[in-house]
Amino acid sequence: MYLLTKKLIFPPPDWADPDGMLAVGGDLSVERLLLAYQMGIFPWFSRGEPILWWSPDPRFVLFPAELKVSKSMKQVFKKGQFAITLDTRFEEVVNTCRHIKRQGQSGTWITPSMAKAYCELHQAGYAHSVEVWDTQTGALAGGLYGISLGAHFYGESMFSRQSNASKAGFITLVHLLAQRGFTLIDCQMHTEHLESLGARNIPRSDFLQLLAQNRHHPTLTSKWRWDDSFLPQ
Repeated sequence: MYLLTKKLIFPPPDWADPDGMLAVGGDLSVERLLLAYQMGIFPWFSRGEPILWWSPDPRFVLFPAELKVSKSMKQVFKKGQFAITLDTRFEEVVNTCRHIKRQGQSGTWITPSMAKAYCELHQAGYAHSVEVWDTQTGALAGGLYGISLGAHFYGESMFSRQSNASKAGFITLVHLLAQRGFTLIDCQMHTEHLESLGARNIPRSDFLQLLAQNRHHPTLTSKWRWDDSFLPQ
């Protein structure tokens, strides 16, 4: 395992151990996080632990053209059960992902320092949220957030207070990203929830090759905001 210092550097992602752990230490600055995502590395640790950095093999991803929308989800959209907004409640989405109870989990990996770091990424223009609202009650029913770099979106976490809410947010996001020419959504590690929507494992070597191509994308380091033209009509 590689021990990070204050120097802004990571070891090659394929140095990770069989479980995907690559390095320990460093910080959660905007600059380090952006470098990590560009290299296919992400932080994941529990409160009280040092910062742990991961690069798993295989990597769980979704290609927008492979999105699967079930008949039942098509009915959810047809009924207008949810309204979707973007970047209107970023901090609330992060904190809800952090505190919501999840089946089979006793705690959360979204520590206070992680929440603060991603809010700083949002303020810098790189992290974005999707909010899913119940059209009957106006309550926040679900949401997700992640990082946008070039033609790739790196999903971090999602939550659902109502059946199908997070799926509705994710499906809408994938459609909108496809409209903007995005080619990959990084889901990090396997979940049945995202597999049902079309995500699949690919070898880390293939994932890193896609990242290398993305580094040449003209908007890799440019800051941008969602706008009304990006919302579904």
